[in-house]
Amino acid sequence: MKKKVREVLEGVVIESVAAEGRSIAKINGKILFVPFAIPGDIVDVEIHRKKSGWMEGVVKRVVMPSPHRLDPFCSHYGVCGGCKWQPLPYSMQLKYKQQQVEDQLLRIGNLDLPEISSIIGSERVVRYRNKLEFTFSNKRWIESLSEAENLGEFERYGLGFHIAGMFDKVLDIEKCHLQDDPSNEIRNYIKRVALENRYSFYDLREHTGFLRTLIIRTTSTGELMVILVVSYFDKEMIDNLMTSLISTFTQITSLNYVVNGKRNDTINDLEVINYYGRDCIYEEMEGLKFRIGPKSFYQTNSLQAYKLYSIIREFASLNGTETLYDLYTGTGTIALFLSSRVAKVIGVEYVPEAIEDAIINSHLNKISNAVFYAGDMKDMITESFIEQNGAPDVIVLDPPRAGVHPDVLNVIMKVKPVKIVYVSCNPATQARDLSLIKDSYKIKRVQPVDMFPHTHHLENVVLLVLKNEKD
Repeated sequence: MKKKVREVLEGVVIESVAAEGRSIAKINGKILFVPFAIPGDIVDVEIHRKKSGWMEGVVKRVVMPSPHRLDPFCSHYGVCGGCKWQPLPYSMQLKYKQQQVEDQLLRIGNLDLPEISSIIGSERVVRYRNKLEFTFSNKRWIESLSEAENLGEFERYGLGFHIAGMFDKVLDIEKCHLQDDPSNEIRNYIKRVALENRYSFYDLREHTGFLRTLIIRTTSTGELMVILVVSYFDKEMIDNLMTSLISTFTQITSLNYVVNGKRNDTINDLEVINYYGRDCIYEEMEGLKFRIGPKSFYQTNSLQAYKLYSIIREFASLNGTETLYDLYTGTGTIALFLSSRVAKVIGVEYVPEAIEDAIINSHLNKISNAVFYAGDMKDMITESFIEQNGAPDVIVLDPPRAGVHPDVLNVIMKVKPVKIVYVSCNPATQARDLSLIKDSYKIKRVQPVDMFPHTHHLENVVLLVLKNEKD
């Protein structure tokens, strides 16, 4: 079969960055989206998709690099789907993230905004993540067809990250700069031991093979959790891998494994077997201790999480008499962080396991004024729920990327708390939600926070205050 010849546009000038983190150029009135380019680059672009008003392509050649372009610090840049903004100076990354917040709040929400505070950058721009998940694959990503033809079965094995848009292809990672050591050493060691013993890596299409995923979690207190996910139980192979890890990496404080025979990778509905050490690790923040289990959610940038929560507390401006609702509370981190400043805090979350963690953490910290409920937000936040728990003076919203359910917003509009602090990882859905309550609430402050350097992702905190008759 003849290979399709794709159109190549030469000398394309990259102008800016779109909300999704892709760079953009304008060609004959059309928007051209190009990943792995930065503003100021002049590049030749191979077109992969064409629609009526836009195109997508990939860089074939950098004709003239932008004067701002930096050399990527990672050898996997350009193939790995993460850290796409490596060539962009961090100050410019922050500039485009700030611009993203302003553009989306104005364009989507058509909101009356105060001056947006300057985005708070991350102290660490590498090794800032406390959790990484790696995938085993018997079909690692191989760029050259000729190289692939000369490889034996086990030479095709890889342990790393999924290639964007190719669920069954995994990029074999030698060194990732996102997590503190010994993350890289552990991953490479497990791979080496598995290959030496000829343990099979998972086939993502056929659903065969022994080793599936590897999760590594760290804390700012120096604790280290490792979770190995296998597709079936084999005592000899599990014991060999576990005992090898224990003897080689004495830093491990929690070593666990999961048997996952399902087709999907989630372990939330599976039993985690604690093989060595505790079944959890602990993170600390301002005197509070948080238990993190293998399935627990915790903000992936611990240092920035403290800054984020401090901003939420500042915006809420609590005096100790309030009833506060923390909706989409997760493991209760924000609720517990604010508990000493309120009379009562109620946390609601749809994941039951997360609420179990929240309750454990409230007991761990001897916090008696926090109550947690598990359930779907739109079903839980009703007028009867509010009658039972008391009307909120302040509500903290921290929803997933999809935003707040309209039914929840409707109830909030009925009870009319004096203040709402809305935390979002997606300014687009945040803007949509804010537009629905803008007639009743005035936006007083907006504070972006960068949690994820070298990506387009960020968190944005908005303070809303109930309007009075003069407003």
